[in-house]
Amino acid sequence: MSLYIGREASKLWKRICTETSTEIVLLGENWKYILGGLIFQYIHGLAARGVHYLHRPGPTLQDLGFFLLPELGQDRAYISETVFSIIFLSFILWTFHPFFSKSKKIYTVLIWCRVLAFLVACQTLRIITFYSTQLPGPNYHCREGSKLARLPRPDNILEVLLINFPRGVLYGCGDLIFSSHMIFSLVFVRTFHKYGTHRFVKHCAWLTVVTQSLLIVASRKHYTVDVVVAWYTVNLVVFFLDKKLPELPDRSSGSASQLLPLSKDTRIKDENHKLLNGNSGESADWRPRTQINGKIAEEGNAEAAINGA
Repeated sequence: MSLYIGREASKLWKRICTETSTEIVLLGENWKYILGGLIFQYIHGLAARGVHYLHRPGPTLQDLGFFLLPELGQDRAYISETVFSIIFLSFILWTFHPFFSKSKKIYTVLIWCRVLAFLVACQTLRIITFYSTQLPGPNYHCREGSKLARLPRPDNILEVLLINFPRGVLYGCGDLIFSSHMIFSLVFVRTFHKYGTHRFVKHCAWLTVVTQSLLIVASRKHYTVDVVVAWYTVNLVVFFLDKKLPELPDRSSGSASQLLPLSKDTRIKDENHKLLNGNSGESADWRPRTQINGKIAEEGNAEAAINGA
C-alpha cells in the first residue's frame, strides 16, 4: 500500500513540475495581459468607491423582484455571499486543475487571459453605467438613517486610493447597474460551460447562477434591473469577444503541444528526427520515400526504378 502511495505521489509531483514549466513559458509570453487585467480590477474597485461619495440615500424604488421575492433580512443576507463565494472559489480551483489532473483541456494562463478580457470589457460598461445615473441603494447600509449611506469628504487622495479595503468593498453604495456579482458569476460559468468536461456539473453551475440571481434580489443588495441587465449584457459581451479572441488550444486532442514555443534544443532534435526518417524540414520533402539498392528514391520514381532493375 505504501509503495503504491509513493509511486502515485511521485507521478503527481512530476505532473506538477511539468505543468509548472509549461505555464511559466506561457506566463512569460502573456504576463502583460494578466497584469493589465489585475490592475483593472483595482481600477474597477476605485471607481465603485468613488461613486459612493456621490451616493444620496432615498426611498427604495418600486421593484417587481422586491414584490415577488420575500426579503431575507440582514441576519440572512450572508446566504447570497456564500453562494457567490462557492462559485468564485470553485472556478479558481478548476482553472488550476491541469497541475494535478491527468486529463486536461486548458492551460491555466491562457484561460485567465480570456477571463480577464471578459471581465475588463463588462466592468468598463458597468463603470460607465453607474456613473451615468446614481440610484438610491436598496441595501440596508445604503438606506436613509445609515451612517454608511454617505461618505464624508476624503481628507486626502490616499484615503480614496486605498478604497478602505475590504470594508469599502463590502459596504459600497451607488454602484448598482449592473451587478458586479453577476458579472463574475456569468463570466465564470460561461467559461466553464465552454471548456469544462462534465455536463452534469455544467447544469449545476447554471442552476447555481440562477439561484444567485434570486438571492441577490431577495437580500436587497441590488434592484431587479441590475440583475436583468447583467444577464443580457454579460452574455452578449462574452459572445462577441469570444469570436474575436484567438481560440484556445485543446489539450485533449494531443496536438496542442505543437502550439507552445519550442526550445532550441527541442527544435534541433525534431529536425534530426526528420532527417533520420528521410524527411527534411521543407514541406516539399514530406513525401514518402522508398529505399532501393542503398539509395532513397521518391515515390514518383520508385516504380520506374524497380521496373528498370
